[in-house]
Amino acid sequence: MNYEFFIAKRIIKAKQYKSSVSATIIKIAIAAIAIGIVMMMVAIATGMGLQKTIQEKVAAFNGHIQISNFDNNDSEVSLTPVDSNQEFYPDFTQVSGVNHIQAVATKAGIIRTEKTFEGVLAKGVGTDYQWTAFEDFLKEGRFPNVSEKRENREVLISAYLARRLELKLGDTFKTLFLKENTSEIPNERTFEIVGIYDSGFQKFDANVLLVDIRHIQRMNKWKNGEVGNFEVFIDDFDAIQAKDDEIYNVIPPNLDTQSIISKFPFIFEWISLFDVNIFLIIGIIIIVGGINMITALLVLILDRTPMIGILKSLGSSNWSIRKVFLYNAAYLIGIGLLWGNILGIGFIWAQHTFGFLKFPNPEQYHTSIIPTHIEVWQVLALNVGTLVLCVLMLLIPSYIITKISPVKAIKFQ
Repeated sequence: MNYEFFIAKRIIKAKQYKSSVSATIIKIAIAAIAIGIVMMMVAIATGMGLQKTIQEKVAAFNGHIQISNFDNNDSEVSLTPVDSNQEFYPDFTQVSGVNHIQAVATKAGIIRTEKTFEGVLAKGVGTDYQWTAFEDFLKEGRFPNVSEKRENREVLISAYLARRLELKLGDTFKTLFLKENTSEIPNERTFEIVGIYDSGFQKFDANVLLVDIRHIQRMNKWKNGEVGNFEVFIDDFDAIQAKDDEIYNVIPPNLDTQSIISKFPFIFEWISLFDVNIFLIIGIIIIVGGINMITALLVLILDRTPMIGILKSLGSSNWSIRKVFLYNAAYLIGIGLLWGNILGIGFIWAQHTFGFLKFPNPEQYHTSIIPTHIEVWQVLALNVGTLVLCVLMLLIPSYIITKISPVKAIKFQ
């Protein structure tokens, strides 16, 4: 660093806030950067949080990937049974990244009470069922005990269905299940409500109740060990398509796979639009922040015109003087980023912990509380990207320094 550069740097730091006009502009620019980084972090956290929440809820009801007979692939009801005696069950070790597999079966039915009735989809589960995905959904009671030697009539029902049927914890109700031959008398089962869940995802809450899988096996007259399909859970949701292909290649040829993305394309196409909104918001805010910094830089240059003239007369090059102002602008951007990170991370943490902000129409977003989720690398990338882009935007306005004449600048000092 040459002598002139050192002098200029010290002068700018010493006189940075001497002019009330420049001080106000600089404070506005710092505030704009801070507010901008907060808005960008909130946009990422809420967008990613909502995507992650919806992904987890859909997976809780369906797994990430389903393995079934080809006949069952497009149906919500288990039509053709699958033998549970498979190499990949109960431990799926053939494909890395699979953390759990469970056997289930589904059957359509009608819940009938004295006052009303509702169509439902009874999902039969066994001892291998992973209840952890439902722990956050459980509002009252407990999960059905499906580990007893004989099938029991315990059932987990949604708060939505319980409200529509005017049922509560401990009540019993009858459910009719049609047979393949619709002319035959339907199967009737009596269930007792031992738990009530509320996922906030009305598409599933309006239909799904969880029962002992042995009820469905008996009604369908399946052989011992036959199930409707398998639900596979993986570690990395972003790798779901690749894992779907890998699993398909290792299972028997009479079985097929289907990921929840292909099963519910309308849901995942909708949440993929969040990424577009996030990038749009980030782009707009960076442009606004850059414009504010350009204004602040121009004010600094105009305020330090005599100093620029002196440095030029001492032999300083245009680029060395420009670097002084660019470094100073980067310093101001850094202050804005610091405050923005403190406020942004604090707000995201508070929302994640206390959930004080809620959606006005929770059924539209499948959750009542606005979820937040952000990774450390996203925060770092956002800060570095904002700093680099804003500094690059300042290169053009700093070119005005090359047009300042030392004689005229010193003359009007």
